[in-house]
Amino acid sequence: MNTTIKEENGNLIAVFEGRLDTAAASQTEKDVKPLVESNGMDIVLDCTQLSYISSSGLRIFLGILKAAKPRGSHVYITGLSQDLKNVFAMTGFSNLFEFK
Repeated sequence: MNTTIKEENGNLIAVFEGRLDTAAASQTEKDVKPLVESNGMDIVLDCTQLSYISSSGLRIFLGILKAAKPRGSHVYITGLSQDLKNVFAMTGFSNLFEFK
């Protein structure tokens, strides 16, 4: 699992590559810390290269959302494969996030 964070057009972009499973969750949580600490910037979670997400990964995404909302930030998800869209739909997460 690889997570890259960059700033682009006033947004923070997190690019996720690989499998966000329980084994990768601990490191990924450390990698996304800048997103949790962002100050009013919108956040884009780019999942174009994400092949799998477990409940641990969903928890990380939810943590980012919960930290961003009180600061006036929006969290957008982009690039979900059909399999990942199904996971988000089955868990109700598709109702929590904004998608691009």
